[in-house]
Amino acid sequence: MVSLLQLGAVLDAVDLGSIAVSAALFVAGFVAVYLLGMALFVPAVRRLLGSKGFDEAVRSLATSVARAVVWVGAVAIAFTVAGFGAFLSAFAVFGGAIALAIGFAAQDLLGNFVAGVFILKDKPFEVGDWIEWDGNAGRVEDIDLRVTRVRTFDNERITVPNGDLANDAVTNPVAYETLRQKFVFGIGYEDDIDAATDIIIEEAEAHADILDDPGPSVRLVELGDSAVGLQSRWWIEDPDRGDFVQVRSEYVQRVKERFDAADIDMPYVHRELTGSVEVLERAAE
Repeated sequence: MVSLLQLGAVLDAVDLGSIAVSAALFVAGFVAVYLLGMALFVPAVRRLLGSKGFDEAVRSLATSVARAVVWVGAVAIAFTVAGFGAFLSAFAVFGGAIALAIGFAAQDLLGNFVAGVFILKDKPFEVGDWIEWDGNAGRVEDIDLRVTRVRTFDNERITVPNGDLANDAVTNPVAYETLRQKFVFGIGYEDDIDAATDIIIEEAEAHADILDDPGPSVRLVELGDSAVGLQSRWWIEDPDRGDFVQVRSEYVQRVKERFDAADIDMPYVHRELTGSVEVLERAAE
């Protein structure tokens, strides 16, 4: 009986010793990989993205992902060093199945996330720009990794998934330092085209917010049913939605007043209905 007890004590000591060795190897492997990853891998990822010109939001996100990768890698290598490779393999299969299921369920979310990264990298528009897309327009208030928030000119907020802005055409009228505007003035067929053109040019040159270089121009663009269309083209500097509307309104009003003073007609479409009406009378039964 004594020998059996002694043998059990020895086996218990051996088990405790192996557990202690495995635990020590696990801790040593985890600490070594974690410290190396945080000291080398994470800063390298941040420097690489910085050299490629990525936005600070993208670099911050990549840094967080890199830290998570270091954590997972440290745990995996620690399990391997401690001799629990079989457990790690089973856990990896299970984790892969979970990741696949989550990927299918959140594919739209992930698509918007990736689109947000490319928007922050390529910068087709920035916060403060007013953009036009899919029949909508407004000023960009915030660009997140999943959505972009736009304030319309009616003071409404539109939350747009980044996938819609990354995959469809987006017009950014304020991307450059100057912007060309157009407006068609209709004059009568009996009016003098040269005189009307001179008025349109003179009023454009007289407006303080319309550039002299490039200068304004006028082209005859249509012969309509009731009017001759003269398209005025002018340029403004530092385009902004409010400035553009104000300049356009003031300019068109001044041209209209000059046309009225010069007896230049601005006709509108009118239709005259002709015919006859036939009245039928039925005798009462």
